[in-house]
Amino acid sequence: MNYQNLAKEILEKVGGESNISGLTHCATRLRFNLKDENKAQTEALKKVNGVMGVVNKGGQYQVVIGSDVANVYRPITEMTNISTDEGGKPEKENKKVLEKLIDTLSGIFTPILPAITAAGMIKAVLSLLLAFGLVSKEGSTYQVLNFMADAAFYFLPILLASSAAKKFKCNPYLAMMLGGILLHPNFVAMVTAAKESHEAIRVFGIPITNASYSSSVLPIILIVWFLSYVEPIADRISPKPIKFFTKPLISIIVTGFVGLVVIGPIGTIISNLIASGVHTLNQYASWLVPALVGTLTPLLVMTGTHYGLVPIGINNRMTIGYDTLIYPGMLGSNVAQGGAALAVAFKSKKSEIKQLASSAGITGVCGITEPALYGVNLRYKTPLYAAMLGGGISGFIMGLLNVKNYTGGSPGFLTLPSYLGGDSLNDFYFACMGAGISLVISFVASYILYKDPVEESNEILKATETTSVETAPAEAVSADIKAGKSDATDIIIQSPMSGVAVPLNQVNDPTFAEGILGKGIAIEPESGRVLSPVNGTIRTIFETGHAVGLESEEGAEVLIHVGLDTVNLKGKHFDVKMKAGDEVKVGDCILEFDLEAIRDEGYDVITPIIISNYGNYEAVEAAASGPVTFGSPLLTIR
Repeated sequence: MNYQNLAKEILEKVGGESNISGLTHCATRLRFNLKDENKAQTEALKKVNGVMGVVNKGGQYQVVIGSDVANVYRPITEMTNISTDEGGKPEKENKKVLEKLIDTLSGIFTPILPAITAAGMIKAVLSLLLAFGLVSKEGSTYQVLNFMADAAFYFLPILLASSAAKKFKCNPYLAMMLGGILLHPNFVAMVTAAKESHEAIRVFGIPITNASYSSSVLPIILIVWFLSYVEPIADRISPKPIKFFTKPLISIIVTGFVGLVVIGPIGTIISNLIASGVHTLNQYASWLVPALVGTLTPLLVMTGTHYGLVPIGINNRMTIGYDTLIYPGMLGSNVAQGGAALAVAFKSKKSEIKQLASSAGITGVCGITEPALYGVNLRYKTPLYAAMLGGGISGFIMGLLNVKNYTGGSPGFLTLPSYLGGDSLNDFYFACMGAGISLVISFVASYILYKDPVEESNEILKATETTSVETAPAEAVSADIKAGKSDATDIIIQSPMSGVAVPLNQVNDPTFAEGILGKGIAIEPESGRVLSPVNGTIRTIFETGHAVGLESEEGAEVLIHVGLDTVNLKGKHFDVKMKAGDEVKVGDCILEFDLEAIRDEGYDVITPIIISNYGNYEAVEAAASGPVTFGSPLLTIR
């Protein structure tokens, strides 16, 4: 898939760069904040190849891509100057309270999920090593890995402070300082001593609640929210000549004092009340919430409101040591989504559906469900019903058995070790059983209910009737030749610069090295000029000058990207000589750049030369290695 083209199309259909106030992404979605959602072409966007769905909920315009989302996100940020600080605030604040809450929670928790997932998986691996007797708790190996995992949990308030500051539009470093205040060893020691002596810590005679904030969730979010109101006031009242000093001073003194005395204790009380409610619910109806979560999670994911459940699960683990409500139910739901999609892959007679459903099913049972939900289950309806049935029954059973999740992670087969951690292996065994039940029920139900969509297969019949060159339409043959598919003529791409040619996989950027944007080669340039490597047309040239896209007369699409991450220079050190739409001949100067100045700025100047539409051809092969000069053969396209 050409992610560059997909990014362009998405950007156009959400209303263009001018309609976007902020952009971020999670594991599967681009999350836009749009200034005017009416400008977005939602129905047209849903039909774009590579887009699995569009969700407009919770104050975010979410474009579902799947596990390749980062490969689409990056080109969008390269071709625009959109703010990526968790999305700006829309110009019109007409959201409902619930939508604002979901948008806020999503914006705060989405960025820190990789750290929490990494920590949870390390804990899960440690639990496995302990269970099989490969390490002991007294050994240094266990202790090192354990504190590595604990770091994300212990310093969770600092992680949350950073993402909350971006969401609440205040200084992230002041916010992280407030998180550090809550976790400072001296404060922790003072709280411990105060608990033992039963004497309160006092600031100017005002007592501070003896609360511990390590691994806490709500206190720091509320404190940073308060900072977002204090900081503008501090800015207004600070004299301009000394504002640099007084603004942060007032912000930290006021927020830190109120946080320790009032907000932190309130957040702790709320967290403990939630934990108490969980405990009570587990005593009288332990099956209820996991069953509901297992059944309804697909619908919550469709609206983005599932992010409202994540903090509850995290808070449960941080306060009582485990979660029995959210993650077991989500485990059943996620595996059921994958199972339902896999059943479609087995039953469908259409190769396109089989391929989509099989890949989506595998990622689903591993914990990433959007490809299965939007690509298969929601599209064909019956697999969605099967997934909700399997997830609900699985959640009900795990709720009855009071299955405990200890370390989190994206619920699926890969995070089953996160149920290791109690005095026995029962939680792990029951979680495996619950996941298995979910998979079997959803698979069987989906296999029974699913039927391939009834469509006329005229195109297939025509294809089988015209398998020889003699019976193929003349237009199709000429189109193939024009696209470069003819074996008679190879397309030669000449070198656009002098330097040293190296294989693409040596580029220190996975987007290029892994061939995501296309196949090709890279050059370590010796001079700062880019000449046209083909006779053709300039299709795209960035104002920043760091990249240019051409189309040769034969139809080959060539991308020349000067340096890595050089879009951040915003045109500095680049001199663009041509514009999009200009026709070029081999050797025409397209742009110039100051090679040494870019290097001095700390950027890698290696220049990938990519064939974006390589899928149209049998092969893209390097025609050179080592030293190359302007105009020498660089790539051969067959």
